[in-house]
Amino acid sequence: MLSRLTPKLLPVLLIVYMTVSLIHFVHNAEFLAEYPNLPTAWTRSGVYLAWIAMTVVGLTGWTLLSLGYRLFGLLLLAVYAALGLDSLGHYVVAPFSAHTEIMNSTILLEVTAAALVLLAVLQQFKQQVQAPDDIS
Repeated sequence: MLSRLTPKLLPVLLIVYMTVSLIHFVHNAEFLAEYPNLPTAWTRSGVYLAWIAMTVVGLTGWTLLSLGYRLFGLLLLAVYAALGLDSLGHYVVAPFSAHTEIMNSTILLEVTAAALVLLAVLQQFKQQVQAPDDIS
């Protein structure tokens, strides 16, 4: 049943992921100095540019997938999802307890949404591999 739902669910998951990712990045940019142990070279505008760059990867992946370039589109969407998982890096530089509740909430929402996108992409990739006649 999941395999039939995945194509319909993916755009919804992408919208959710883009939205919570934007919320996390806005909070990160606006409260950059309050996030523990982030590199001092990071800037507010740099955080926004990073979000734009990673979102372009996702939008490009979705566009390619929609145009029938399934493997390339799915690959870019997997990269886009992996970029969201990278938000766990906040916990590499400082423990969970060093972050505020809102910081933890935005980080974990983004990571959860990214993980769901990655699972949906992997499901579609699995279907693509099992139907090689359809490879684009």
